[in-house]
Amino acid sequence: MSPSRPRIRSPARAALAAVLLAAAAIGGAAAPARALTVGIADNKPDMFADPRFGAAGIRIARLSVGWDALSSPWQLAEIDAWLGAAQAANVEPLVSFGHSRTDRRSLPTPERFLFEFRRFRARYPWVRDFATWNEGNHCGEPTCHRPQLVAAYYRKLRRECPDCRILAAEVLDQPNMVRLVRAFRHTAHEEPRYWGLHNYIDANRGRVRGTRRLLRAVKGQIWFTETGGIVARRNRHKVTFPESARHAATATRFVFRRLVPLSRRVTRVYVYQWNAGPPPQTWDSGLIGPTGRARPALRVVTRVLRRQRARQTAGATGGTTPLPPPLTGPGAAASRTNGRRTARR
Repeated sequence: MSPSRPRIRSPARAALAAVLLAAAAIGGAAAPARALTVGIADNKPDMFADPRFGAAGIRIARLSVGWDALSSPWQLAEIDAWLGAAQAANVEPLVSFGHSRTDRRSLPTPERFLFEFRRFRARYPWVRDFATWNEGNHCGEPTCHRPQLVAAYYRKLRRECPDCRILAAEVLDQPNMVRLVRAFRHTAHEEPRYWGLHNYIDANRGRVRGTRRLLRAVKGQIWFTETGGIVARRNRHKVTFPESARHAATATRFVFRRLVPLSRRVTRVYVYQWNAGPPPQTWDSGLIGPTGRARPALRVVTRVLRRQRARQTAGATGGTTPLPPPLTGPGAAASRTNGRRTARR
């Protein structure tokens, strides 16, 4: 058989085809919706046994540990209990490293940090998501003025586990945030793919400024690894905002209606925390009170989770799900205020 003759297209038809291809490419790039995943940040393993946790369909959770925790028997027992319960509940963990619980001011060398990370990976090889350092710009942390050291930790983790998702650092939405991020990137010599943000100030003051600043400063995905509304604080703090169960629900609603939609790069939200511990506690942002009673913020989170499942189902069947209504009332007005106090938890 002789080869088929090529089709000859007119210049006009070729131009039309090029326009259609370009339109298809643009449409294809814009079509996929952000895949938002919602979970809980809480170091108490009892949440995994709470029927409300399972009923909400939560599939991710965050655990914060000291960088040297595996050298402490009581901390090792806590980690075993938490990760064991998470694994049994089919919940994907994010492990965030931070200051030592036995010597808060001590900082490891990058080599020692890598050694401890290898120990952790050997004991829990199924854990794949890690945050290099918790609240690196909090001036109660020994890393507050040492972003270069946190960047060195990050490089060690990235090289050791290239298949893991490594968050560059978790930062608070306070004025020194961007300065730390810039110094971190300068030392790391790369653009990290993931960052963690604790935007309590934005959430509880009903503003968007801090979250936008980080979005402008970095190019990777941003996970809200701690966020939510504050019920009560009994610690020394300089940042002020309302504190009550009702306020916490308003702030949590603001996270999902105003902060998450700021960018498609916001892909995960970990609400802190599931339940408040028994008194005396210095920090309470629990979705459930110390007596086990659900608070209004839990309804906010469960609605978001239900809506996400509906969107996933609609996407699988080709349907659509309406977006949540815009935020109105005091929270919307508060989003336009500009607080200037320095954060300190």
